[in-house]
Amino acid sequence: MKSIKVILLLVVMMTMGFQAKADHDQVIPFNQMPEAAQAFLKQHFANKVPLVVTVDWDDYTIRYESGEKVEFDKQGKWKEIDCRSSLVPTELIPEEIKTNIASTFPGAMILKIDRNRRGYEVKLNNGLEVEYSPTFQVIDIDD
Repeated sequence: MKSIKVILLLVVMMTMGFQAKADHDQVIPFNQMPEAAQAFLKQHFANKVPLVVTVDWDDYTIRYESGEKVEFDKQGKWKEIDCRSSLVPTELIPEEIKTNIASTFPGAMILKIDRNRRGYEVKLNNGLEVEYSPTFQVIDIDD
């Protein structure tokens, strides 16, 4: 019985340690980001002033003074672009999404775009969030 309690205690302690590790972001210099991420940011966000760059076990994040945030995977491919009150650069939005948004929500602009293996999710300035499959079919619209 004592050995079971000891094993359970160890499992709980290890689990708590992994959670603490997963929540830990480390601040790094810009030049420690993957080359692809650095090139991307220099091309699309060159006029923005970086505030902080962080890394955790599965991604890199850069935040700008003006409020924008861009997340990258370990290879330097963008995962999320959150421009909050400004607009996601149009050249970064897939053509199919731009066309769909323009025809379905005239005048709406994209403030945030997420990309993952399930597809894309965009947040519009009118408060709507539109989810797309990897083949750019609308799967969900949330308000």
